[in-house]
Amino acid sequence: MSLENFNAAPREEAVATVKPALDIARWIDAIVDGRPYQSVDQLAAAAATAASPLTEAEIDGALAHHPRIGEKPQGHTAEAAHSRREQPGVDADAAAKLAAGNKAYEEKFDRVYLVRAAGRSAEEILALLQQRLGNTPEQELAVVDQQLREIAALRLAAALES
Repeated sequence: MSLENFNAAPREEAVATVKPALDIARWIDAIVDGRPYQSVDQLAAAAATAASPLTEAEIDGALAHHPRIGEKPQGHTAEAAHSRREQPGVDADAAAKLAAGNKAYEEKFDRVYLVRAAGRSAEEILALLQQRLGNTPEQELAVVDQQLREIAALRLAAALES
């Protein structure tokens, strides 16, 4: 869909376009109700700040749509398709390290490790994982909020530029 078509789309159609980027009703409403956008960059900027901060319950709900980093996304949803495109391929050694890191992260924070994988190598993702294991739960919640927004902005831009 073009940005022009998104700006002019009926609300239901606009919601359907935005929802795969970040499935949080309050965020979706803010993005859709913020139309019209003058550029995809303006829309991406709105994605970075809309409905801020996300609540812990909203974050946990959104994470339900994200596979563990390093694992192949299952299913045929728009979210799974996004994840397949965004996550880098990993070799067996990196996959084992990610699996161990995911386990440690989930034990500490009781949620999946989420990182904007697009544009990052497996080594960068692993380094960020190790760094984030040093965060407090409150610090990590803020980081996850930011990562969800980065992912959402990239997904919206891709959806409206294609």
